[in-house]
Amino acid sequence: MPAAGRFVHLLKQRRFWMRFGRNVTTWSPVGAAFNTKAQRRLNLLEKNGGLFGVPELSCPEGFEVATKKALKKTECLLEKACCGPPGVQTVEAFDQLSDGLCKVADLADFVKVAHPDPEYRKAAEKTCIEIGTVVEKLNTNVELCQSLRKLLDNADMATDLDADTRRVAELFMFDFEISGIHLDDKRRKEAVALHVKLLDLNNEFLVGSHMPNRIATSVVPQHLHFHFANEGSFIQVGGLHADSPDDLVREIAYRVYLYPNADMFECLEELLKCRYKLAKLVGYESYGHRALKGTMAKTPETVMSFLQLLTDKLSDRTAKDFDMMRGMKKKLNPRNSELMPWDHSFLSGVVRAERYNIEPSLYSPYLSLGACMEGLNNLFCQLYGVSLMSEQPGVGEVWSEDVRKLAVVHETEGLLGYIYCDFFHRSDKPHQDCHFTIRGGRWCQDMGQYQLPVVVLMLSLPQPTKSTPTLLTPGMMENLFHEMGHAMHSMLGRTRYQHVTGTRCATDFAEVPSILMEYFASDYRVISQFARHYETGQPLPETMVARLSESKKVCGAADIQLQVFYAVLDQLYHGKPQNCSTTDVLKEMQQKFYGLPYVPNTAWQLRFSHLIGYGAKYYSYLLSRAVASMVWKQCFLQDPLNRDMGERYRREMLAHGGAKEPMLMVEGMLQRRPTMEDFVDALVSELEPNFETFMMDSES
Repeated sequence: MPAAGRFVHLLKQRRFWMRFGRNVTTWSPVGAAFNTKAQRRLNLLEKNGGLFGVPELSCPEGFEVATKKALKKTECLLEKACCGPPGVQTVEAFDQLSDGLCKVADLADFVKVAHPDPEYRKAAEKTCIEIGTVVEKLNTNVELCQSLRKLLDNADMATDLDADTRRVAELFMFDFEISGIHLDDKRRKEAVALHVKLLDLNNEFLVGSHMPNRIATSVVPQHLHFHFANEGSFIQVGGLHADSPDDLVREIAYRVYLYPNADMFECLEELLKCRYKLAKLVGYESYGHRALKGTMAKTPETVMSFLQLLTDKLSDRTAKDFDMMRGMKKKLNPRNSELMPWDHSFLSGVVRAERYNIEPSLYSPYLSLGACMEGLNNLFCQLYGVSLMSEQPGVGEVWSEDVRKLAVVHETEGLLGYIYCDFFHRSDKPHQDCHFTIRGGRWCQDMGQYQLPVVVLMLSLPQPTKSTPTLLTPGMMENLFHEMGHAMHSMLGRTRYQHVTGTRCATDFAEVPSILMEYFASDYRVISQFARHYETGQPLPETMVARLSESKKVCGAADIQLQVFYAVLDQLYHGKPQNCSTTDVLKEMQQKFYGLPYVPNTAWQLRFSHLIGYGAKYYSYLLSRAVASMVWKQCFLQDPLNRDMGERYRREMLAHGGAKEPMLMVEGMLQRRPTMEDFVDALVSELEPNFETFMMDSES
């Protein structure tokens, strides 16, 4: 039977979680793969196939080989792109050029942060720098740019291009323009130098923003020492301890961790100055104007209008939320009831827990990792006709024995791509949940087949034991669904060009598919299909799901307002120079857009690592959530498992990657063009209490 036929046969025969007898549970293959320790087959004759099946990467030195091979291929493609006649083949050559470099650079970008072997990380870092430098040179290669300009400036030829090809050509041209291709030699060299300098500054700020601060042990009360890492005569503070029930621990952590660092101040100031200088050099009013071209928002003015309108509409609710937190703090600590920034996260959690009894340990037995993966499998099958199938990785294919490999298979289209699941905690692994593109999908004209996408999802979950599977808190489960939303964006896209594949789209659109998955993770009709007690098989009660969903609205306005404050700060830092320090800007905006007092001798902005990857685009989380909310309410709320709506969602939003204007995709899905006011209203309406939930709660 052909491979595609076998996949379809397996899909028809697949079975989900079932319960036999009283305490015996069986799992489908995908559930079993995640609810038990990984079992690797031992085959001494099997050759090391290299990371992700790339033969060169069977050892760290292979990165140098892979890099040289990619750069050699780049030279050939460069000649093809520059010398060939203008037409569709010009854009195809550009995309092949991009693909060849990305396949090595994206893989290296992941390995440098996630591989447990420092030699692999070091080799990957070197590759990132080498290829990054080549990309910067290509973006300022006049001959290469002229070959594309010949195509776009020829009205007849440009008109004859199909929509996807024309958009990709315009995106490549945009990359040239923001790199200063149109400048004279002297200023173009200046632009390249600024790009190189920014690479170093970005890295310096990212590393520094996560470095711990320390304080003399004698300054901290003896009974609190155990909360922090000990370093001889110093105590090391590596985070905000925002969820600690001890007021003083939170305050100490806040004041110490956010204490200003002169080198970091200098780094941030220089970084923002260089970004502004580069933007002005290539013809933009500010770095924000440069960064927002091509997004849904388009301009900094639109973003600020969105954030101001949201603040105005939330103001009464935000004030009530802070009053609730003050009341709770007074109840817990009558002697010190002033609400401070270090209280927000903890007290909002306490208010939620008290009102709705949402202790995570009550939920976790129903949310084993295997059950959640089966839930995702079931959801994708019903919405898209897609299943997740566990595969045994080859020798050397994965970087840790606990990494699972999933094939994503469509019931008629066959294999769509691969997801590597690096889900479990390791001591040397970053504590962050994220999605990495390892290889983008594209149509390979020369081979007559589609290049399958490959992605990695990284979480930090506890390992299963011999007697207990990995049990997730509701927050962990939501994060799993969120990241899987990114993965399916990559898998379900079928773009002709790699340059716009999957999540390679406007930042304020890229988070929509992942945030939309959070709504599915909160809906009882979805959860009831998989949430079963890992020992008894009992379903998670509907009232518990309703309480959890409703609890998210408690202090929700204050939570949104905090994100608004961060987004405003990001906009101002990337606007015109303020002629004052970044801390002065923070003080003023904290009072105007947040409400809790600024704490003297702190500099939160020096820990704002999102300034690097999301510079001038931090608002994207809020705008994406607004879009996801509208899509959920209009298209999925009535029936979250509706196949016709799932197909429409894939067709209108997921399939295009970045090959279509983001607002046009939203318009296609909603069948109307929303305004910024619509987006604000969508976010505000999320906070409305559900009367049915209160009724269920009172009856239970």
